[in-house]
Amino acid sequence: MKPSRIMKLAALVLPLVLVACGTQKKAVKETKTETPSTMKAQQFLQKVNDNAQYAKFITSKVKFSVEVGNQQLTLTGNLKMKRDDVIRLQLMAFGFVEAGRLEFTKDYVLIMDRINKQFIKASYNQLDFMRNSGLNFYSLQALFWNELFQPGKSKITDELLNAYETDLIGEDAIISMENGKLSYRWLADKDGALIKMANIMYEDKIRGNYQLNWDYEDFRASGKKVFPFTHHILFNTPEKSVKMGMNLNYLGNDEEWETRTEISGKYREVSVDEILRRFMAL
Repeated sequence: MKPSRIMKLAALVLPLVLVACGTQKKAVKETKTETPSTMKAQQFLQKVNDNAQYAKFITSKVKFSVEVGNQQLTLTGNLKMKRDDVIRLQLMAFGFVEAGRLEFTKDYVLIMDRINKQFIKASYNQLDFMRNSGLNFYSLQALFWNELFQPGKSKITDELLNAYETDLIGEDAIISMENGKLSYRWLADKDGALIKMANIMYEDKIRGNYQLNWDYEDFRASGKKVFPFTHHILFNTPEKSVKMGMNLNYLGNDEEWETRTEISGKYREVSVDEILRRFMAL
């Protein structure tokens, strides 16, 4: 594997983080009249929200793939997540050498190139797209954990459920929410109230539209709940499309790992602009 491909892979993941978020403006809450249909919708939303995992940790071996145009790359790795604290994806070369690491916490984003000893570590506000769109760590967490989210919120309360519109007509339920140029859609199974797809659209008449689609498949039992073992992610921009896949081997709850990465003095810090330039050059 060429060393440059590791940073390319890390850079490919970055735009997903840039768009999978909402604005920091408060959503306007409309007063809803309680009718049998709205009560049924609220009961369904509550069921969807109750399907969230109660585990503190989720860990697994994963197979990770990314495709941009005619460029394809497949790696194995490890997914380690601690609720409300960290999301870490370790990418392995040759099956046993860690080549790259992506780490998302509430305070910063860390991307490490283990091969070339390079890294970036930045707060969300230091990244233009993240700052402008009001990226919240909890939104990204919800996508990984197969849960609903609301922009700028750390968790969904019963009161916040009123901000969603729910269409129960048809075989699946459509849950939606609008916030300025951003729109959010979730497709959920009406019988099990499981989220099968999440979609975030940013509409810009001048620069074009950006869209993130996250599909969930292969739900398996995890205690009394279920969790999707297959994730298909599609990120569309006016210039290109990025396809990503993540397949979990199992669902563990390992707690014996350090939740923060210590950066050796041998690593050289590169600028955010440099990482973004590499992404745009792919």
